[in-house]
Amino acid sequence: MTTMFAEPEERVALRDAVAKLAGTYGREYVERQAAAGDKMTDMWLEMGRNGFLGVNLPEEYGGGGGGMSDLAAVLEECATAGAPLLMMVVSPAICGSIIVRCGTEEQKRRWVPGLADGTLLMAFGITEADAGSNSHQITTTARRDGDEWTLNGQKTFISGVDEAQSVLIVARTEDEKTGKLRPALFVVPTDAPGFSRSPIEMGWAAPEKQFTLFLDDVRLPHDALIGEQDGDLWQLFAGLNPERIMGAAMSCGIARYALGRAVEYAKERKVWKDQPIGAHQGIAHPLARIKIELEQARLLWQKAAALYDAGDDFGAGEYANMAKYAGGEIACNATDVAVHTHGGNGLTVEYGLANMLVAARLGRIAPVSREMILNFVAMHSLGLPKSY
Repeated sequence: MTTMFAEPEERVALRDAVAKLAGTYGREYVERQAAAGDKMTDMWLEMGRNGFLGVNLPEEYGGGGGGMSDLAAVLEECATAGAPLLMMVVSPAICGSIIVRCGTEEQKRRWVPGLADGTLLMAFGITEADAGSNSHQITTTARRDGDEWTLNGQKTFISGVDEAQSVLIVARTEDEKTGKLRPALFVVPTDAPGFSRSPIEMGWAAPEKQFTLFLDDVRLPHDALIGEQDGDLWQLFAGLNPERIMGAAMSCGIARYALGRAVEYAKERKVWKDQPIGAHQGIAHPLARIKIELEQARLLWQKAAALYDAGDDFGAGEYANMAKYAGGEIACNATDVAVHTHGGNGLTVEYGLANMLVAARLGRIAPVSREMILNFVAMHSLGLPKSY
């Protein structure tokens, strides 16, 4: 008997298929690629060939015709297998969603099929050093020059630019430099003259790198603009709500992986007499709490995705923010408990949890800090006065 809290059979089958494929790669593959300075291209393209990367995109443009609920389930299963694909958050979720909802027919046919099968990887550039979480302070500007656009500005902490063919850049037009942000979204080829990047050294090992971008008089054709010039914020949030949902799903997958490893170890490790350490409440109770909090977080992102797929953008935004908060918390808590369950082994390279402990912390910071989510919930969900 199915209930409203059970995923449809198609999504369950999708999860099983993704888990099987991702399991052939796993944590060892990710660590090997990161250590060699290589990317997860083999896994990425195989996922694309199997239709997993574009499961949320319309069938007429090469996608699977599903929704954000399906794509987030794919990413969660990859992360649960120890092989999270960070660029899924960016390329098919953010960029794909924005182009499908805001782009012209020609733009959809030009870019979406490649996003769906993984042969086109598109990064996303919104964050600026002086703006932080305040997107209204974005200073990257676009100037109309005949039938072309000229972009100038900088972006920072932009993921995967070295493996992307283009970046969807959030700018403002020259005559909209002040006041509320009216975003103008441009697809910028990474080989465009005037476009350059500088890597940011991060404190954990991952195949995906972070970059600062420089746009110095980057000239673009008129049809590089996605959506309306000086468009409404809905154009931006067509991608930011999926970003939060996908971030939450990936964090939940990381937590599932860490919990699985910890439970396995707690069942096998024996210290006192012949009892495994998992028989002791000092080990068992923290793991049980993680399980409870994990299922809470998963329900939040599933509700957010269902609201987004139903076209309820405001409701999706509220729950996507809460899901992202809960996902970041459970990823950090689960990896911490997993390390503690393993004792000294939890900090060794062999067991692969120490690097994950640092990486999971990203879920509390990006793409928006948990404090800004608390501000959002206080203001929009509780009706409290704006505090910033």
